[in-house]
Amino acid sequence: MNIAIMAHDKKKELMVQFCIAYKGILAKHSLSATSTTGRLVAEATGLPISLYLSRAQGGQQQVSARIAYNEIDLVLFFTDPDCNDPIQDQNLLQIERRCDAHNVPFATNLATAEMLVLGLARGDLDWREGAKSAFL
Repeated sequence: MNIAIMAHDKKKELMVQFCIAYKGILAKHSLSATSTTGRLVAEATGLPISLYLSRAQGGQQQVSARIAYNEIDLVLFFTDPDCNDPIQDQNLLQIERRCDAHNVPFATNLATAEMLVLGLARGDLDWREGAKSAFL
């Protein structure tokens, strides 16, 4: 499975801790992330992570495009509900809509991310493999 990882600035440390906790599961999959989040997670976990551009340089748009091309199977995007940046809100909405349009599981908080990653370990998301060929 191809998993995209992103986090708003105030949630980056939480994402790092999450990836440390679930390193064993995440290590069995291909990970990609926006630049800063990806570097922080890679440094803390040793997991190989393909890096996109930073958010400011268009990294979230890169992730959105990969979702549209059905190249991402799961998105973990820890968001800051107190963020009042309209550009970040717009980017988040774009990713959410892409995930909805392409049936890509999408977590914006710790509780949902844990459920998805534990489901991933059980094989609950294996249907994505069949979904990819159906969309192509």
